[in-house]
Amino acid sequence: MLHEGMIMHVFLFMLLFLHIKPSVVTSAGVHNVTCVLKERQALLKFQQGLVDDNGQLISWGTKDCCTWRGVHCDKLTGYVVALDLHRQDFSFDLPLTGNISASLLELQHLNYLDLGGNNFGDSQMIIPEFLGSLGNLQYLNLADNSFVGEIPHGFANLTSLHFLDLGYNVLEVVNLDWLTNLGKLRYLDLSGISLATVDWLQAVSSLSFLTELHLPTCGLPGVSSTTNYSSMALSIVDLSNNAYVSFSELEWLFNSSSSLVDVDISSNTLQGPIPDDFGNMVKLRNLSLASNALEGKIPESFGKMVLLTNLFLSNNLLQGNIPESFGRNLSQLQWLDLFGNNFDGELQEFLKGLFDGEGATGSLETLRLGNNKLTGSLPDITRFSSLKTFGLRGNQLNGSFPESFSQVSNLVFLDLAKNRITGTLPDLTYFKSLKKLDLGNNQLHGKLPKSIAQLIDLELLDLSSNLFKDTVSEAHFSNLSSLKVLHLAYNSFSLEFSTNWLPPFQLDVIRLAYCRLGNHFPKWIRTQNNYSELDMSYAAISDKVPKWFWDLSPRLTYLNLSYNHLSGSVPDLSSKLVSYSSLDFNSNQFVGSVPSLPPDLTSLHLSKNMFTGPVSFLCSIANGYFTSLDLSDNKLSGELPDCWKDMPELVIFNLGNNNFSGKVPSSLGSLYQLQTLNLRHNSLGGELPLSMKNCSKLNILDVGNNKFSGTIPAWVGTHLTSLIVLSLRSNKFHGSIPPEVCHLNSIQILDLSQNNISGKIPACISNFTALVQSRSSSGALVFNISAYEGYYYQGGDYVGNALVQWKRHESEYRNTLGYLKSIDLSSNKLVGSIPGEFASLKELISLNLSRNSLTGSIMQKIGQLNMLESLDLSQNQLSGLIPKGFVGLNYLSVLDLSYNNLSGKIPSSTQLQSFDASNYAGNVELCGLPLPKKCPGDETDHQQNEDDNLKDDDEDDDNEKVVTTGFYVSSVLGFAVGFWLVFGTLQMKPVWEHAYFKFLKNTKEGIYKTISANAARIGRICRC
Repeated sequence: MLHEGMIMHVFLFMLLFLHIKPSVVTSAGVHNVTCVLKERQALLKFQQGLVDDNGQLISWGTKDCCTWRGVHCDKLTGYVVALDLHRQDFSFDLPLTGNISASLLELQHLNYLDLGGNNFGDSQMIIPEFLGSLGNLQYLNLADNSFVGEIPHGFANLTSLHFLDLGYNVLEVVNLDWLTNLGKLRYLDLSGISLATVDWLQAVSSLSFLTELHLPTCGLPGVSSTTNYSSMALSIVDLSNNAYVSFSELEWLFNSSSSLVDVDISSNTLQGPIPDDFGNMVKLRNLSLASNALEGKIPESFGKMVLLTNLFLSNNLLQGNIPESFGRNLSQLQWLDLFGNNFDGELQEFLKGLFDGEGATGSLETLRLGNNKLTGSLPDITRFSSLKTFGLRGNQLNGSFPESFSQVSNLVFLDLAKNRITGTLPDLTYFKSLKKLDLGNNQLHGKLPKSIAQLIDLELLDLSSNLFKDTVSEAHFSNLSSLKVLHLAYNSFSLEFSTNWLPPFQLDVIRLAYCRLGNHFPKWIRTQNNYSELDMSYAAISDKVPKWFWDLSPRLTYLNLSYNHLSGSVPDLSSKLVSYSSLDFNSNQFVGSVPSLPPDLTSLHLSKNMFTGPVSFLCSIANGYFTSLDLSDNKLSGELPDCWKDMPELVIFNLGNNNFSGKVPSSLGSLYQLQTLNLRHNSLGGELPLSMKNCSKLNILDVGNNKFSGTIPAWVGTHLTSLIVLSLRSNKFHGSIPPEVCHLNSIQILDLSQNNISGKIPACISNFTALVQSRSSSGALVFNISAYEGYYYQGGDYVGNALVQWKRHESEYRNTLGYLKSIDLSSNKLVGSIPGEFASLKELISLNLSRNSLTGSIMQKIGQLNMLESLDLSQNQLSGLIPKGFVGLNYLSVLDLSYNNLSGKIPSSTQLQSFDASNYAGNVELCGLPLPKKCPGDETDHQQNEDDNLKDDDEDDDNEKVVTTGFYVSSVLGFAVGFWLVFGTLQMKPVWEHAYFKFLKNTKEGIYKTISANAARIGRICRC
């Protein structure tokens, strides 16, 4: 609910509590009487049924129950009138569980009962029926208790209730007849309870005193009833996250418009334009229509809501400008959020209606227009004197900061991230009130102005992912004692601080990836004692990690030291990190065994180091939140542990390039969320376990260069249908290729090379849709592994990799893996002909069928593989002519047809003759360039060409002077005649003149597009 609504909510609690009994005794107050013995005994019996793991009721035992926590007594009679045991802090407090004892019936004067946020439903499941007998109750809160079943019909007896909250339980509602008896009810919350099958509106409309109604996530259907509900006096209504499609289904709400103060209809499926009826809600202060499918313009009638403070229109399809009435009438507007819409036009024009009029913007404090499609340059915001929050994140703004940014501003929060802003930073001296400055992901360049040191209240500085190039010293941070978030990553900053520098700040987030921090480990980090995220990756540090560093911050959740030259061993970290933390030490020079680690890590990346020993420690960190494990390229050994069932959320599993042996445990099949599995270059053996067919989300499976045996499992094709990369290369697989493999519609890289596979190549390879149809593909296969969302946590992406033989070189591909489209079946025992269906794989870039026993001819339609760059068919028994279709393979840069039985002339083309003769060797009956063997008839043709050339030379000598002289004469005459024919005609006919120059323009653009297209193809080849 909106912020002001929450304040009113709390205020109502206070009023109701004070209204219950004006004379109550609290545990903190002075009282004249002690509690009634009978009620003390009832409370103790109630306590016996509870499980209090948090020690909330430790005070329950003293003589006077009126001093117990949560117990409130009448100061005159000593009777218990209120029992408040709601869970106060969901982050730290454990809930009360157990059973609610019927002994509470002894508290005959009880009129306030709050048990919200506990977990009684875990034990007794249903709401106790006897609660309906507490007839004096005015306040009842049982929210978020995991209760199930029906709401007790006895609640109809609670006729004194003013406040009822049953929200976020799993309750069944057969009818709401009991609700109509609660005539004094002012506050009703049934959040998260399905009301899809009951006439809830009829029941609610009978509550004439009801002012606050909360029904989010109730599956509310549209109401077609024509009943007049104008008698309702609602002030606050929350109908968010339901099933409303049309505003006509909310007609009853507009009938209550004169009293409404706070309305939330966000996260429905409302379509079409916003109706003008909202303009009748003249008392409205908070309105949220976010996350719907609203279209059209914001209605002019919104200008009538002169008290509007907060407006949320985010995540819709609205277009056009904000109406001018906003600027004239909404002088109290403090928060405008248009996040995620689809507004058209330049920003200056877009804001015109909002800010037109003298003094109209005096009270505007917050303006958020993030994640739209706004274009143009930055507006002059200094004219809005009261503006404190300005958010334009995620638009298409360009240009540089206007000169107006060098005027005094009261801005506290400025977010222009994820745009196309260029130029340098303005003088920041005039923004002395700034607390948060986020300019990340733009195209800013130049230096970081030292005036940033004047922002003494600055808490967040994000300049990441720009083009800055500067040396940053302590002078930039000398006065920033309030700084909490420092994000300078992905620039060309060099941080040069004196060795004894003492920063004035204590940072929470430190993001310095790709910043040069010097050869030695930065000592100033030692002064930071409270950070939760530290990223010093790609920082060019060549040093041994000092011992003091491993005394890590007690709040650390994300540590990234990857891609440096750090050395030494890593100490015991089992008690150094908080829950759900992530470690990344990739690509360093750490040695020794993997240290003891916290049991609740979410990701661990230690690849490309020199860690040794077994990995049995993995079972001690196995947990339900673990998402990513990369221990590749180390010296780890032993057998794989058998505890993978304890990591059900694992997405990334990479143990490649180590010394593991033994079999793959069957528990690996418990990794239902697994998307990439890399075990290549080990000594693992046996068959792939059948249980792996459960890993149906796999995109990358690379187990190459091991000792796996058996046949290729058919379930790879029937169950792992999401595979993009499948590499079984260099193992001991035998048998034929199962036809089920053809079900891999998404496959882009299939490598079965260097095995003992026999039989024929399946003709159904034409089912490889990703190799048949043209699709846009990104260079990297990126997997999201974030298990928690910190404010600036960006460690949630993992770039998949695989070992691929490409153009005769075996390499690991990462950032360009998505571009590769390859089939490698080489070095096996395949027989039969090459299926003609290969010609349908028009997106194929590399094909290697070498070192088999294939027979027959090369497919005649090979020219259809116009994307092919590498083709190796060597060392087979292929025969016949080389197809003329080779002439059309313009991208072909690697070709090997050697050691077959090919015959005839090599087709003439620039491409085929450019390859070395060795690529055609071993084909005895093959002839023609580049082979030294000439084809029959080549010598006669050659002699005839020489005679013709001699004759042409004689004629050229005789005519050279004539031709030369004639050339110059004709050129001059031709130019003169052509000039006057064209331009004289154009002068006579202006329409022809326009058409002629249009023709020239179109011709120029056509040539330019052709050159651009060819350049793009060349660029794609280079990227691969």
